[in-house]
Amino acid sequence: MADLLEIADELYALPLAEFTPARDARAKELKGTPLAARVKALRKPSTAAWVVNLLVRREAAQVDQVLNVGAALREAQQAMSAGELRALTKQRRQVTAAVTTQARRLAADEGLRVTEAVAEQVEATLTAAMVDEGCGRAVRSGLLVSVLSTTGVEAMDEADLAAALAVPEALGFSATPREAPVPGPPDLHVVPDPDRAAKARAAAEERLAAAVEEHEAAQATHDEAAEEIARLEAQQLQVQAGIDELRRKLADLEDEAEGLEEELAEAEEVRDGAAAELRTATAERDAAQRALDRLG
Repeated sequence: MADLLEIADELYALPLAEFTPARDARAKELKGTPLAARVKALRKPSTAAWVVNLLVRREAAQVDQVLNVGAALREAQQAMSAGELRALTKQRRQVTAAVTTQARRLAADEGLRVTEAVAEQVEATLTAAMVDEGCGRAVRSGLLVSVLSTTGVEAMDEADLAAALAVPEALGFSATPREAPVPGPPDLHVVPDPDRAAKARAAAEERLAAAVEEHEAAQATHDEAAEEIARLEAQQLQVQAGIDELRRKLADLEDEAEGLEEELAEAEEVRDGAAAELRTATAERDAAQRALDRLG
């Protein structure tokens, strides 16, 4: 397994356009060995995953520092208040945004323009690495083939982590740091390349595949946002219907209260009249009793 990890470490350090031909060539070299099929099965990384892998190899110390900060913040947040947690979340966003910007510059130096959609996936993967220990180990391997995403509320499932890696056993593996290649002197000899057309076509196909992948990712993000909007709109309609029903009930209760107030006023008038009649009847009764008492 160490041999496969070493081969994968070399292949995933290559420029994105060179991965597939280099992988196939290496598998051909290993033909007849148990590793040949496994090397051939290594998946080409998505654009965002390749950018993260590049960052891990070019800036290994900084990535380690980010992961260490993430571990410290995970421990600290257990005793934090709501306000402190908000500040912590803001700090994480600032760190991941800064590192994502650096990753985009590294990719640009390699001749790859990182779109906003891909940058968002890179940032989401770095955030996952900070909030989830397993994601951090996956990122540090430098063998990602797809991006990571987690809220940090629950640890990411081991099966999902393995699916995001070129080699499932890569958790715990650390990518070999690699410096950017130093440009050599310009080649002043122009030699016709007999494979120029084929290489141009292969490069065009690579660009198309990358563009299709980015489009699919953007479409997925758009669809998720549309679904969330539909859900919130439906919930809003339910809440509004509840508000309207409460307003109707309130209006009915106010009408009932007004009716009771009128009935109460009428009852008080009847009571006051009866009280006056009672006082008169009481006085007449007392006078008649006194008259009777005088007669003996």
